[in-house]
Amino acid sequence: MDNRIEKRRFKRMKADLTLQVSSLFNQDNKSVVNLDMPIKVVNVSKSGIGFESKSILPIDFYFNAALKLGSTPDTLYSVVKIIRSQPIEGTDLFSYGCEFVGMAPILGYIFDEYESEIEEE
Repeated sequence: MDNRIEKRRFKRMKADLTLQVSSLFNQDNKSVVNLDMPIKVVNVSKSGIGFESKSILPIDFYFNAALKLGSTPDTLYSVVKIIRSQPIEGTDLFSYGCEFVGMAPILGYIFDEYESEIEEE
């Protein structure tokens, strides 16, 4: 039996998106540029995204993201902070957890519409 306590504030929804990250930055104005590495978004919630990548990315760095969820015509632009990283056993991939930074709560409707859409499938 799994006795872990769920600490997430929002429900995670499966996603099949690909993002291209070209640069990372942190609050000390340090940056990592010319990455051009693809990441595969595997889940999304109102508070952040989970993704997989072959690249080793630093924790507490940020990147700009543009997400298009489902059939909604709206694109969600946000700054994303990498908060967790771990290797995926048996692969050459790493799993990352990220949170949206400074996103306006009014944009929550995009996630509500996406959740409704995937529940209908």
